[in-house]
Amino acid sequence: MATGHSVRYPAADLSRYAAQLFAAAGCDGDKPNTIAAALVEADLLGHTTHGLQLAPTYLGELESGGMTPHGEPDVVADRGAAVTWDGRRLPGVWLTARAVDLAVDRAATYGVVTVVIRQSHHIGCLAAFLQRATDRGLMITIASSDPAVASVAPFGGRKAVFTPNPFAVGIPTDGDPILIDISASITTNGMAGRLRREGKRFPGPWALDATGQPTDDPTELFADPPGTLLPTGGADHGHKGYGLALMVEALTQGLTGFGRAEAPRRWGASVFVQVIDPAVFGGADAFRRETGWLAATCRATPPVPGVDAVRLPGERGLANKRRALAVGVDLYPGILEALAPFAKKYGVQELAPQSEG
Repeated sequence: MATGHSVRYPAADLSRYAAQLFAAAGCDGDKPNTIAAALVEADLLGHTTHGLQLAPTYLGELESGGMTPHGEPDVVADRGAAVTWDGRRLPGVWLTARAVDLAVDRAATYGVVTVVIRQSHHIGCLAAFLQRATDRGLMITIASSDPAVASVAPFGGRKAVFTPNPFAVGIPTDGDPILIDISASITTNGMAGRLRREGKRFPGPWALDATGQPTDDPTELFADPPGTLLPTGGADHGHKGYGLALMVEALTQGLTGFGRAEAPRRWGASVFVQVIDPAVFGGADAFRRETGWLAATCRATPPVPGVDAVRLPGERGLANKRRALAVGVDLYPGILEALAPFAKKYGVQELAPQSEG
């Protein structure tokens, strides 16, 4: 989404800057470059609450010991097409990228490959990982939850049980991929926090206060006692988001064997990654023919009044990405200012903008 901010930065410079910060914070191997690239990818796609805005928090977690900077995940189980890792609280962005790449590499052999991760740190923007698979003609599903955090109540309740429980699906077509990134709640904790900091309100009654009354005030989520985010569908059809939340919890915490039943206390993630090779089913060409037809038909649908055209999930994000790669990234205000203390501490030179206006 456009921010109205006039200063732009080359994506490569942002990635290099962030990588230098993560390396200085102690991350080893390819972790700095992988983390930086995924965070910048989120900003390229317009997911500004889950891009470089997360970098100061991640760097703080590295300093406090909440995030493990070096080493590999422990392999709990590996049956070829089904893999379980203990993430050891390593950077979740790096772990998820590694899991996707492993699943992509093995998909040609097994057709369907699933990797689940327990005790990962936060994994950032799910959409940022999808093209690692769709660019290879593969379909991918990613889901995440945090068993240590609760901010979303089950439908009909007013005490939080779930996180927003995002899930993303990448679908290759005969053109641009379809990139779905949604959550089981109406909005995310990141967006709620941003609106609270900026003194803004939700566009509608997206939350409940502690008494169970719908509200558009994000500060209610931080009250004592706190309110909760509503599941997708809100007070009217929230049973749908509730069902999705249960599904994500089962895929992420149930399959990894580690979740809310263990009562963890540190911010992190349980992760589900599955990659499907259409070639082992009805065929890759047939898959793209079907998904391409579906995409074209959706775009050709006459729009309702007030809508210019019907878009597919990810279409706006990919347009944002192409523009940002050409003219620079229009970062959300305050992100580089939040990184400046870390740059000063680590002796990393701050960035100069590419353009203004």
